[in-house]
This record gives sequence, C-alpha cells and structure tokens, in this order.
Amino acid sequence: MNIAVVIVTYNSAQEIAPCLDACLSNEEGLITSIVVVDNHSEDETVAKVAGRPTVRLIANPVNRGFAAAVNQALAATSEDFILLLNPDATICGGLRALVAACSPTEVGASGGRLIGNDGREQRGFQVRRFPTVASLCFEALGLNRIWPGNPVNRHYRCLDLSTREAVDVDQPAGAFLLFRRSCWSVVGGFDEGYWPLWFEDVDFLRRVKAAGFRIRYEPQAVASHRGAHSLATLSWGSRQLYWYGNLLRYTALHFGLWGRLGVCLAVMVGAVLRAVTGMVQRRPARAIAVYGEVVRLAAATAAGVRVSLVPPGLRGGITQQFEECGSSSSLSLLRKSSLNAHDF
Repeated sequence: MNIAVVIVTYNSAQEIAPCLDACLSNEEGLITSIVVVDNHSEDETVAKVAGRPTVRLIANPVNRGFAAAVNQALAATSEDFILLLNPDATICGGLRALVAACSPTEVGASGGRLIGNDGREQRGFQVRRFPTVASLCFEALGLNRIWPGNPVNRHYRCLDLSTREAVDVDQPAGAFLLFRRSCWSVVGGFDEGYWPLWFEDVDFLRRVKAAGFRIRYEPQAVASHRGAHSLATLSWGSRQLYWYGNLLRYTALHFGLWGRLGVCLAVMVGAVLRAVTGMVQRRPARAIAVYGEVVRLAAATAAGVRVSLVPPGLRGGITQQFEECGSSSSLSLLRKSSLNAHDF
C-alpha cells in the first residue's frame, strides 16, 4: 500500500515547506515518494523544493496547467496509490484509513476532511456533488452569493451531509485526494484541456464514476488547508476568464444540448450584470473587455464548440483552443487579449 504524493506548485514559496514537512514526517510509513511539479513559479518555490534531496522536483519552463502537471507526475512514479495534495495543505493523519477506503477494487478514489486555519471544517468545499445545470446557473447568475442557503446550493455543496461518517460521494476536493493508478489509466488521466486550473478534478472524478467506480469520503483522514493561495498571484481578469472558460468546457463535455444552452445563457446574463457592477467598482474598459470575452466564450460553447484556454505554444499534443463538439467546424472567437489574460 505505497503512496506517491503529487504536489503541483505555482508561486507556492510561502506554503510548500509545511506541506513537505508533514509528508516527510508522516509516521504511518505509507509515503514512498514525493513529486513536486512546478508550473514556472516566479518566486522561490523551486529553490525551496530543490533543497530537499528526498523530494523529486519537475520544474516546467512554462505553466502547463494543473491537469498536465498531474499527468506528468503520474508518468514519473510507479506507486499504486496517488495522493494529490495542494501545496497549502498539510497532512494531519489518517492516511491508512484513506488508503483502506480506496483499496476495494470497485473504489477508484477517496478524500478526507479538510480543516481551515480557523480550526473549522471546510464544509461546502471538502466534498460536493457533481455540478448540475441548475447549480452552475445559480453560480453564474450570482444567486448562491445572494442566497447561499438555497436548496440548489445546499445540495451541490453537500451541506446536508454528515461529515463525521464515511460515505460514498461524488466529488472530494482535489486538495487532498487519493486515487488508484489503475483507475487513472482506465479513464485516460486528467483532461489537459482545462487550463490553467478549475474543474479538472471535477471532470476527472465524474469520468471515474461514469466508468463504474465508487468514490469514498473518509473522515478519519484529515488535512489542514489554507485555500486559494495561488489565486492571489492572478489578476482579477485572469481569474474571471479561467473560471468561466473551464466551467464552459465542463458544460460542453458533460451536459446535453438544452443543458448546455441553459448554462451558456446564464453565463452571458451573469457576465452582463457583472460588467455593469464592474464598471462602477473597476475601470469600465477593463470590466467590458473581460466580461466581453466571457460572453464570447459562452456563445462559442452554445454554438457547439468545446472551449479550452490552452495557449498556442502548449497546444501541441495537449489540446486545441477550440475542439469540435458535435459540429463540423470550429469557431475562433477568442482574441489575443484573452489568451494573454494576465494583461487584464
């Protein structure tokens, strides 16, 4: 029952040391290798990882994205169990229970409890149900922020779930997720068309479940988790484009025609509303440019185009910016400004 720990870093210098310390000092004796894949950090992350001779470092010269980095790490390891761990997460205990939950052949993945810096469980994040058309529409329209206790949001974020009981679930958080290599192989790995982050773990687990595997939540396995550490290094415009772009890719891949159209319409309406408020809170031109691109992405998806924001230089062997999705032609609706999203 050996575990390879896989950690993907991006400007994670402030978080990576405690994460690695907890892995290296784990007393359960299950961790046999630790691989850190760095996606071209601009801080001291690489230097801090390179100073630990027992940790394997793969330093990418470009940001290949989270999904591609995970696949890289899997290709560089041989253990049967893979623990996907965020750099801002530290293992507190219970790895043996997590492995036991994932050991039956019909189980493909398992996740544990996440505790925030305030000592509270990260309910609503540590385990969720798969997104539905309704839940994504509510997210896109901002209804979950206005009315967080609505039934759709409570169901999606598993707020009705007892977090002290082991149970079958849909989507444990990718911040602390164990899965079997054989399962990863069966479903074809992580979809590298999700770039640079968001929805790739949701997509992976949905394909795991669709392949007939069960997914378990094991409360005895615990990790502390700060959350969203890399997002602070992204511009506001980049965060909007990446989140919406990957949401729309997920929509095109997993929903039928009417579901896809419903989500795209909600995204466009929500983007217009956010552009109006953004013109007040931020520079008007900036808000219009960002949400204009979001509307373009939604229009492409509604037209049957599968969206991916992978930059041109990374497309070879990974994905195309737009892939056909039940259509005989591909629409090039993204302008250069959206591909160079950090300019926002």
